[in-house]
Amino acid sequence: MQLANRRILLGVSGGIAAYKACELVRRLRDLGAQVRVVMTESATHFVSATTFQALSGEAVRVSLWDEQAEMAMGHIELARWAERIIVAPASADLIARLAHGMANDLLTTLCLASAAPLYVAPAMNQQMWAHPAVQENVDTLRRRGVHLLGPASGDQACGDIGSGRMLEALELREALVASFGDGALRGLKMVVSAGPTYEDIDPVRFIGNRSSGRMGFAVAGAAADAGAQVTLVAGPVHLDTPRGVARRVDVRSAAEMHAAVLAATAAADIYVGAAAVGDYRPASPAAQKIKKQAGAGLTLALAENPDILASLAAQTVHPFLVGFAAETHDVADYAQDKLRRKGLDMIAANLVGNGLGFEAADNALNLYWPGGSLELARADKETLARQLVASIAQRYRAARS
Repeated sequence: MQLANRRILLGVSGGIAAYKACELVRRLRDLGAQVRVVMTESATHFVSATTFQALSGEAVRVSLWDEQAEMAMGHIELARWAERIIVAPASADLIARLAHGMANDLLTTLCLASAAPLYVAPAMNQQMWAHPAVQENVDTLRRRGVHLLGPASGDQACGDIGSGRMLEALELREALVASFGDGALRGLKMVVSAGPTYEDIDPVRFIGNRSSGRMGFAVAGAAADAGAQVTLVAGPVHLDTPRGVARRVDVRSAAEMHAAVLAATAAADIYVGAAAVGDYRPASPAAQKIKKQAGAGLTLALAENPDILASLAAQTVHPFLVGFAAETHDVADYAQDKLRRKGLDMIAANLVGNGLGFEAADNALNLYWPGGSLELARADKETLARQLVASIAQRYRAARS
């Protein structure tokens, strides 16, 4: 994990979590990154510019009206210099100004003037984070491609407990490392399944689930960025194929996905089963629309669908297998049981509900493998996918060494 000579611009807005940004500077420099810090005026009331200057080894900018720095259009130079911009902490006020395209201080001006990917680590009281105005602003930023890192949930400085804590420095650093990619999967072939499956009841109705496919598509894109030759087997979704994906196969039912995955993995090194595959299907789909009978119930006989991961694990030679487990409770227990029972190399488990998982822009994952585990904190699915792919690459190399 390296950031040697990577140019990272750290924006610090006003909030008690500003002290965590000091640790972030140290951790980024530990990996060789060049770090420049820009503070809002409010941030200087929590941590001094002198502190960040000592930690970064670079001059710290606060004002857009620094005559000496702006003689050479210093804010434009900074905007062009940055390979990544991360705002940590990002207060509710800063998020609102970014969402509305304001450029009323140096930090917001830089965010507009730079082509660098923007990462935002929210930090605020749990009630503020839950406020509809804040959530609308966050959704606006997501739609524009801004990467949200966190927030975490837990004890807060104000005494409340809930979502709104800024992620820790190491978690933020890990997200930035993953964002650059390192060719960790170069030369390898990966198959990713994504999205739901639909099982027809009749020509009109079907049994399905709420999977959007976004997590699986993000994994496919991140794997391609990491150098893998990726085949994406997609259920019925309305998503564009990620850049760099070599081949896409569209399917509808679990049986079709089973056949497509087994065919695609015949020469694959890694399989990531991120699809939400239906466990059951109607045993005898009706050829015509089933008519409603007044006062009468309807009973459907269901048959079990083939298990993709179990089919692959049963093969004498099979790819490195990564499963997913979406659970509503007891996530760790169910995930680790699935890991053992199906003979997987790794499993990514997540809690669904409460704004996470299906139909949500954010997610959080707990990774398990024989003898180890790793928690990936709440973030947008693209960021989380890069972190997951980095972990898969590491575990694959360890297992094959």
